[in-house]
Amino acid sequence: MNIEEITALLDGRDGILIVTPGPGDGSPELSWGDTFFYYAPDGVVPTTGQPFATIVTKNYPGDEESRLDRPKTFRVNIAAGKDAFLNWTGHEPREPATGDTDPSTADTVIAHPVYGTLGWLAVVNPGPRTETAVRDLLTTAYGLARSRHERRAETTPS
Repeated sequence: MNIEEITALLDGRDGILIVTPGPGDGSPELSWGDTFFYYAPDGVVPTTGQPFATIVTKNYPGDEESRLDRPKTFRVNIAAGKDAFLNWTGHEPREPATGDTDPSTADTVIAHPVYGTLGWLAVVNPGPRTETAVRDLLTTAYGLARSRHERRAETTPS
């Protein structure tokens, strides 16, 4: 899978807002070229909450373990929830990891090197081994984000 395929997978879904920061849009330069996926049916980046998935194309300070500074390397990050995290890692998000895979290994579902304790999963350069998993995890993350949004909308006074 490449970045365009991942983006296309989510692009047609109801309520998806895809943000790819770049020069002149007021975003920090470090985020330029990365992609952020929100459930935002009003088309506005939510002021509370985080994206449910991201694609990063470079190392961030404190997040260098995936070695995204290699040519043609990116990482898809997915907030697929506690159940999916447990299924893929064998442990709860807040439990210490034992024997987790090297975060720079391509085409392998791993606990996110920084946000794993929050239940995020990640895949560097998804390929044949993880394509189905990435599709399923993104679908799950989208559903969770949509449900959170709907719950918040029900409890917010008009």
